[in-house]
Amino acid sequence: MADDRRAPSAPSAVTVNHQPAARRFEALVDGLLSVLDYRLLPMAAGGTLMVTTHTGVPSALGGRGIAAQLVVAALDHARAQGWRVRPDCSYVEAWMRRHPESQDLLAG
Repeated sequence: MADDRRAPSAPSAVTVNHQPAARRFEALVDGLLSVLDYRLLPMAAGGTLMVTTHTGVPSALGGRGIAAQLVVAALDHARAQGWRVRPDCSYVEAWMRRHPESQDLLAG
């Protein structure tokens, strides 16, 4: 008897676009828009704080790793700009907790 169980496939890379005027990272997949929204705030000690406020992926796209790719794009951008990050979005907070390489971005 054949075993029809298959290992989950690795997430396919999606193109994530930064929309700075909208304070948003976006990915259009299968005609559906996934987003990570953020705000920028000045920090008392100088510098800029990126506050992630919302990550949204349509349920039809769930399980493809799209939210994680949005987070990676946002954190890569924050790092390149020298910004600190405050994850008000629960998904971003959980993702950062699971990825120690992102801990240096957290605002203290």
